[in-house]
Amino acid sequence: MEAETVPENKFAAGVNNVIESVGRWSSALNVILIAAIIIQVVLRYIFGLGLVQLEELQWHLYAVNVIFGMSYCQAVNSHIRLDIVHDKLGKRTKEWIEIFGILILLMPLIYLIFIHSIDFLWEAIRTNERSDSPVGLCCRWIPKALIPIAMIMLFASATVRVVKAFHYLKHSKKGA
Repeated sequence: MEAETVPENKFAAGVNNVIESVGRWSSALNVILIAAIIIQVVLRYIFGLGLVQLEELQWHLYAVNVIFGMSYCQAVNSHIRLDIVHDKLGKRTKEWIEIFGILILLMPLIYLIFIHSIDFLWEAIRTNERSDSPVGLCCRWIPKALIPIAMIMLFASATVRVVKAFHYLKHSKKGA
């Protein structure tokens, strides 16, 4: 049975749709990021000014793109892998490698980041953490709150990928 003829899991497709929507939304923030960079460059190099708030906003927007981009890349299967080896393998072998990689390597990493991000977030809320700069951004807990959310999304996306891999292995022929 070819990969195209394996029936799709509706739950997995629904989770992926949500994650892809969030990924598209967060990538739209790149417009704001680019505008902030251009404004900062113009202010600094043409007018000799710089805004700490714009610089910090850039860091926060980069962070949003990176942390939500991880689950998006997992959902659309565009993450980095060793393609030189991967391309030479059969579909079933690739699926077994995906399952192994996600369960043995990715899931423990997600767990560790999630657990530590909760303490990281709580400390930011408890101390009302803000920028070290007197004119910097306040409410550091906002970008820090996105870390556990992103790990939940990455967990969901990775779980869906494992479900899809098992689904493929169950519905495909051994020789594929």
